[in-house]
Amino acid sequence: MIRDEIVARDKAHVWHPYTAMDEYTASDPLVIARAQGSWLEDVDGRRYLDGNSSWWVATLGHAHPRLVATMQRQAEQGLLHCSLAGTTHEPAARLAEELVAIAPPGLTRVFYTDNGSGSVEVALRMALQMYVQNGAPKKRGALALEGAFHGDTLGAASLGGLDVFRRVVGDIGLTCVRVPVPAPNAHARAFDMIARLLRDKADETAAIIIEPMVQAAAGMRIYDAAFLRELRALADRHDVMLIDDEVFTGYGRTGPMWAVNHAGIAPDIMCLGKAFSSILPMGATLASERVFDGFRGSKDRALYYGHTFCGHPLGAALAREVLAIYREEKLIERSKEKSLLIERAFARIAEIPGVARVRSLGMIGAADLGEGYLGKIGWRVYDEARRRGAYLRPLGDTVYVAPPLTISNDELTQLLGIVEESVRAVLT
Repeated sequence: MIRDEIVARDKAHVWHPYTAMDEYTASDPLVIARAQGSWLEDVDGRRYLDGNSSWWVATLGHAHPRLVATMQRQAEQGLLHCSLAGTTHEPAARLAEELVAIAPPGLTRVFYTDNGSGSVEVALRMALQMYVQNGAPKKRGALALEGAFHGDTLGAASLGGLDVFRRVVGDIGLTCVRVPVPAPNAHARAFDMIARLLRDKADETAAIIIEPMVQAAAGMRIYDAAFLRELRALADRHDVMLIDDEVFTGYGRTGPMWAVNHAGIAPDIMCLGKAFSSILPMGATLASERVFDGFRGSKDRALYYGHTFCGHPLGAALAREVLAIYREEKLIERSKEKSLLIERAFARIAEIPGVARVRSLGMIGAADLGEGYLGKIGWRVYDEARRRGAYLRPLGDTVYVAPPLTISNDELTQLLGIVEESVRAVLT
């Protein structure tokens, strides 16, 4: 099928996510036909460096040969899907064991779901139900940061601090702390606000949920690890669950395997998704033994929650292979040199007139060119980068990179050069 035919069918019927459809129908979209390594290729054979790992999923790049082989092996075994209700299978059992072995200390139980939003929904249900049925029925609220993004399902979206995502959902019995970011010392003020709220309402609060080190969708807002340590101490002091949303930050995106490693802390519950299986929709919520014990007893105390595809064998086999690739290819160690390349490139971008702020952490680099999520400057940079052979999807006026961890140094240097040239072309 030629490009024009694909686009015509798409514009006639497909409703795209996070997209103003009137603008989209007048646009010239990328039409991707193939993907390999750090590259996307369109139907006309033009290649683009994938600057955001296709929405932060492809940390191992596209079509990693070991993942392709794993899919083939699992298919040949004839076990692609079965429910996890009253049954089990080897990929799910082994994966849980391997996750617990590398998770922050104290996380001993694994609940599977089908994506990152689902893993957050599970975490919320775990925290709220645990308290309600174990002597603290008033603990039905949660605290989150302004600018937070924890997913699009109803409960997860109600925690979000980006109005453009949550204005329809509103608050559903959950409290969201509003943080005046990106002003200086914003997260210190957030900590003070959370401390005051917990002093007054700890008996009504079940959990604090955080994106550790980086608030991604808000514009790659990076904060200090000390904030996480203080939150851990606050949660302990007031008997509140600390939920760690590692859907974006996990799997080496910020440097170490888990972003909470920067602070040397362990959460009570941890949410995983995106890079988890690297190919198929799948996620997991890891919990402490204390949380798990809160559901023991009669049938009415069970966690009545699940998805049709939770823990499916194909996804579990892939997720195990992802962990094996990280171990055997030493991706965390190898990403350190790449992190320096990103840091240096964004330091150069900071010198371009019109750039407001830059920052980097691990395999993330970001530059603010304006102040709004709905701004248009970032999309002008997107157009320039596309012409130069890179796919960037800005967060409004924040232009960023979050490339695959497997990207070569030469490819990364090429990508960063395109970002710098594109920003300069728009602002000067």
